[in-house]
Amino acid sequence: MGSIVFLIIMVPVSLLFTGIGVYAWRRKKPMWFWSGSTVEEDEISDVAAYNRANGIMWLVFSLLMWASAILGAINMKMGGIVLIAGCMVGVPILPIVYGRIYKKYKK
Repeated sequence: MGSIVFLIIMVPVSLLFTGIGVYAWRRKKPMWFWSGSTVEEDEISDVAAYNRANGIMWLVFSLLMWASAILGAINMKMGGIVLIAGCMVGVPILPIVYGRIYKKYKK
């Protein structure tokens, strides 16, 4: 029963982050990182490459969520460990990676 609840929670979460990655990759205007912030087109030298890098960042993060969901279906303890470790390491790394992406493509 617990693994089903874990899947009911983790599959939509994984889809959300995958969706953000695909959306960022395909977006024509520069993708933002922080909620409520914007990135103007004149700030970025190559919008397509900038958005592709953003998309890859979010897709890689979503892989942690998918791994957790799959492992949680097999073994709840392992799925939880991957989720907690992925969030503890991944969430603080996201702004760092985004900062590097922004600096690389900033005019």
